[in-house]
Amino acid sequence: QVQLVESGGGLVQTGGSLRLSCAASGRSFSTYAMGWFRQAPGKEREVVAVIFWSNGRTYYPDSVKGRFTISRDKAKNSVYLQMNSLTPEDTAVYFCAASNVGSWYFPRQASEYDYWGQGTQVTVSS
Repeated sequence: QVQLVESGGGLVQTGGSLRLSCAASGRSFSTYAMGWFRQAPGKEREVVAVIFWSNGRTYYPDSVKGRFTISRDKAKNSVYLQMNSLTPEDTAVYFCAASNVGSWYFPRQASEYDYWGQGTQVTVSS
């Protein structure tokens, strides 16, 4: 049984930082792309970072580039999202997800992902 369990969300002031963690279990993710998504009330779920488990290559949309960093720890079977310079626009539920696309294409749509965590709330106060 595949499980993705996020942690690390919370309340932070504008300009602050948070580090989200995603513990993955239940199968090998060596051929997977791991993504972080977020969804604010009334908005669609959007990707904020993707990493290939195999080689560590990463993708970020312009909205978070330079502020967010995704990483993975193979030994701990975990993926992380370091978020810096947070603004109220970053307030959302953040989800960890896994997509079995290999290491040649960065999946950017929620529909391309096979497994999801339950989400963790991030709130940035002004």
